Amino acid sequence: MKLRNMTSLFLFNGNRILLLYRIGSRVIAPSWCGIGGHFQENELNDPLKCVLREAHEEVGLNPSDLCGIKLRYVTLSHRMGELRQNYYFFARLSHSNFVPTDCDEGCLKWMETGEIEGLEMPYTAKQVLLHYLKTGRADEALYVGVARPNEPMVFQILAKEF
Repeated sequence: MKLRNMTSLFLFNGNRILLLYRIGSRVIAPSWCGIGGHFQENELNDPLKCVLREAHEEVGLNPSDLCGIKLRYVTLSHRMGELRQNYYFFARLSHSNFVPTDCDEGCLKWMETGEIEGLEMPYTAKQVLLHYLKTGRADEALYVGVARPNEPMVFQILAKEF
């Protein structure tokens, strides 16, 4: 079985979230998702390094553009013969004068959080984001979630403060 490690960043500016309509991915069908991608070999033990690199490559964000970046969710799923592990980070823009709008990976759009439920998104990404909006943003916990075919995704607290 192959392993696939990926990171995603959900970036907030007030009550809006930056999403990417990703086109041309080898792994997911065209859909809305966060900023992110696959680990490089030198990042396998450092998901923060991976997500920061992806944020810079995809939308030109530097660490100084991000406020409160934090790993909040780790998910596992088995798809297409791969064990997929995703690390989901959340952050806010540190200053509202830098608002990313361009990306080579697809189309960026700032959306109101109330629009999320109706969007076409990869299953784990949507479940993470909905859980965060309902529960996760009220605490500092690190959650773990497992996606199983034909079952709702279940999240548990891995650590109260991480």
